[in-house]
Amino acid sequence: MSSTSIGGNIISGSTASTSSGGLGAGINVSEMVAASMANQDAELAIMQGQQTTLSTQQTALASFNTDVQALQTAAFALTDPAGQLTDVAATSSNSSVMTASATPGSASGTHSIVVTSLATTASSYTSAVATSSTPLSTGTISIQVGTGAATPITVDSTNNTMDGLAAAINNANIGVTANVINDASGARLAIVSSTSGAPGNLTISSSAGLPTFTQAVAGANAVLTIDSIPISSTTNTVSGAISGVTLNLTAPSPSAAVTVSVGPDLTNQEAAINNYVSAYNTVVTDMNTQFKVDGTTNQAGPLANDSTLTFTQGAVLGTSSFATTGNGTVNSLGDLGVTMNNDGTLSVNSAVLATALQTSPGAVQSFFQATTTGSFGANLTSALSSVADPLTGALTQDANGLTQTQTDLTTQITDFQTQLTTTQTALTAQYDQVDATLQELPLLLSSITSQLASLG
Repeated sequence: MSSTSIGGNIISGSTASTSSGGLGAGINVSEMVAASMANQDAELAIMQGQQTTLSTQQTALASFNTDVQALQTAAFALTDPAGQLTDVAATSSNSSVMTASATPGSASGTHSIVVTSLATTASSYTSAVATSSTPLSTGTISIQVGTGAATPITVDSTNNTMDGLAAAINNANIGVTANVINDASGARLAIVSSTSGAPGNLTISSSAGLPTFTQAVAGANAVLTIDSIPISSTTNTVSGAISGVTLNLTAPSPSAAVTVSVGPDLTNQEAAINNYVSAYNTVVTDMNTQFKVDGTTNQAGPLANDSTLTFTQGAVLGTSSFATTGNGTVNSLGDLGVTMNNDGTLSVNSAVLATALQTSPGAVQSFFQATTTGSFGANLTSALSSVADPLTGALTQDANGLTQTQTDLTTQITDFQTQLTTTQTALTAQYDQVDATLQELPLLLSSITSQLASLG
């Protein structure tokens, strides 16, 4: 037996002189147990290392998936039939008179608008009394909103103060709001219609002895012309007069026409394409980082050997080289000034893109339209779905696989650690027995020596 073996160590320890801790000194049980379990401990370390590697891969994959999801979101803004490429802008030549907005799909055009007067909201107020709690006479106040039926408000001992009247009117829910106004003159009751324009005009009367009402503002409709056509609006927000366009009137200008221009929102459209390119470049840069070998560690990224990353790389890069035919002047990203760099990222020529959006808006929308068979948008949607679909996408399947592997490995490690604990307990008991036996040897040797001497 080798002197470096466990058995050799025991024999050597048992035959050494007692002065050096040999015969009768026993053995180092913990060292013996550790030596016996060294191979199993090394096997556990390998599994724990695999567990760490899996965690690193899961973290990297989750980060990469987040960036791919951002790319899919940016792509949707381009390929959605109601996305940013259909945005329409409405601009006013005089924003102090009116501003304008338009919904996607609104027809392009220029409109001449003259605002004669704004819509007003009717209001009335009473004469002043000393305080808001000063007792008033009893009787009735009649309030009529527009051409509706008049509503009587009974004034009795329960509400014959300005505060009481305000509460009674508001509780009646007749389309007005009542408030008490306090100033140096005392307390007055103010009533404001909840409806603007002529339909909200107020007619208020009160019985003898009660405060009388003075009209502060009469409810009137906004008066304007759009392309010389007279328009009346109960509010200063005019919708529907121009299909898809909303005008927000802010001041009258009866002697000067305001021009409202409606057309594609080039700013939003350029932003949508630039946002897509930015998200695309982030994904490509992520992939390049995973495949790049570090000069110090001589190691690539944690996903370098992941087949899903290779699949994603092919799918994403393939979308940029896709081209269609028969779509006018826009059949590839290059026609929009979007070109590929040596590292797979994209660059945008802003001048070329702006020209394409200005001169061929229909072709640009058709190129990116996901519902058009054979379009760039349809191909892009399909490619990204194969990668990023939350149920069937390659990244989802990969993440699920790593999770399952991690779960199985964790169970395996737990079971193995339980087995190691059992083995360690058994070995410790065995070596404790050996240790006790070795420590008893001097007594046994002395006994045998005495017996031999008596025989002699």
